[in-house]
Amino acid sequence: MTKKLTTASIALSVAALMPPGSYSQQFHNANGIQHVLLISIDGMHALDYQNCVAAGTCPNLAALGKTGISYTRASTSLPSDSFPGLSNMITGGTPRSHGVFYDVAYDRVLAPPQNTTGNGVAGGVCTPGKANGTTTEFDEGIDINQTLLNGGAPGAGLTEGSVKSIDVTRLERDPYTGCSPIYPWNFIRTNTIFGVIHGEGGYTAWSDKHPAYTTVSGPGDGTNVDDFYGPEINSNVVALPGVTTVTGVSCATIVDPTQPGAWTNSFQNIQCYDTIKVNAIVNEIDGKNHDGTKPTKVPALFGMNFQAVSVGEKLIEPNIGTGGYLDAAGTPTQFLQGEIQFVDAAIGQMVAELKKQNLSDSTLMIVTAKHGQSPIDPNRFFPIPGPDGNNGESPATWIAAYLPWSESPLNPTGIGPTEDDISQLWLSSSADTSTAVALLEANAKSAGIGEIFYGPSLTTMFNAPGLPSAGGDSRTPDIIVAPNVGVVYTGSSMKLSEHGGFAHDDTNVMLLLSNPSFTAASWNTGVETAQVAPTILQALGISTSELQGVQMEGTVVLPSTPLK
Repeated sequence: MTKKLTTASIALSVAALMPPGSYSQQFHNANGIQHVLLISIDGMHALDYQNCVAAGTCPNLAALGKTGISYTRASTSLPSDSFPGLSNMITGGTPRSHGVFYDVAYDRVLAPPQNTTGNGVAGGVCTPGKANGTTTEFDEGIDINQTLLNGGAPGAGLTEGSVKSIDVTRLERDPYTGCSPIYPWNFIRTNTIFGVIHGEGGYTAWSDKHPAYTTVSGPGDGTNVDDFYGPEINSNVVALPGVTTVTGVSCATIVDPTQPGAWTNSFQNIQCYDTIKVNAIVNEIDGKNHDGTKPTKVPALFGMNFQAVSVGEKLIEPNIGTGGYLDAAGTPTQFLQGEIQFVDAAIGQMVAELKKQNLSDSTLMIVTAKHGQSPIDPNRFFPIPGPDGNNGESPATWIAAYLPWSESPLNPTGIGPTEDDISQLWLSSSADTSTAVALLEANAKSAGIGEIFYGPSLTTMFNAPGLPSAGGDSRTPDIIVAPNVGVVYTGSSMKLSEHGGFAHDDTNVMLLLSNPSFTAASWNTGVETAQVAPTILQALGISTSELQGVQMEGTVVLPSTPLK
């Protein structure tokens, strides 16, 4: 019997032959780009990319470079932490406009959460209508249960970290809006590329390391990211049935059972963690939601962060080995090399899926990093106070009497000061800045201090610290200490580097834009990762001026791109 073809059946037949999502959204741009895949390989220096391409150990990244523009002098945010690093990339601004200094920082106006966070930001009273002051936290500490990969979201699947994982009673509160909680997407002060693209009718998705990183959806009601996926990286390690890494390792049982405390404590376990996010990207390329359970659209903007390289750079795993580098030239140890090769293979899997779905030509891939890691040279590493506690005292210790209790290292139950290979110091009273600086100068050797930024040397980079009523920015630190290169403020025996600081190794990161239509080029003039945001909008044919950070800071599109 001959089947009669109706208009509807013809339309369905044609749709079935088209790439997933290609008929669901169209951007009116001249370059043919309909999708942007943004990848952050946290910790990946420009040097790492150059070295692995030269050594032939990252063939997939090298292949992207053959149709890509590489920026060898790309600089990430100051401070160079994940939270401001991501914020720069998605807003086109810096902490001066988006107001994000660190995942744990301080705000002179906001009030403490109702209940103490999982990491020790004390719950307290919110007094309406006046500046309160509190440490702010946007990491695992605001999860309902930070020991669980799903963050404790009620009824969630094993890996399903999401907005529902956030404990609203652990969020800081705004005394000027009836002491309402500040959700992550409203902590960020300016709009994001996800909000702009969502507002233009584009479908958006993002995968990251904490449920708290729903900041990408800001500001508004938290719906600018259509499909957010945030499995908790600092949860306890668990078996992942049905998950196999791109290198063929089964995660159905815990690969490295000697380190069950956190995914970042193991060179092997971190690859299983990253794989669940890689699988999410592959599902989204196929036009499904992140867990592959239902059809959606191929996102106009989507992406994820990798943690494996960052772990490979900084971890000393007991009874296993030491990551990082062998020399100042950036020669990786076998453990770091393994992490780079894993990430390269995973990116190759994404590229293969784009080709399979006939999406390569219409997709712009951007590979960069939220932050670097310092020091590269293993001979420069100097932990303060160090595992034995004998290497000196951190800056916060010397001026503890001038810090708010929530920031003080003397607080036995608190979250403590914001110190990695940087020290950000918010004082109880900004009037004590000169006195505190004098104390730091007097103890500079013990604290490993390289540079001290305060007053005019601080305001060349950021808004002036203080209360808004006095013309200040409630989030800018009073003092920032950049230690000598290689100094990390830690007592851990499992670290050999960190990030957050201003050093070259912290801030110089890989940045590659790739599309099959591009001619290979290397750009050696300085650029910033904040330029990624307007570049993405231009690629999709959207005005860059729709980003508030671009308007406020004059951020321009990355140079030498054929995206017009």
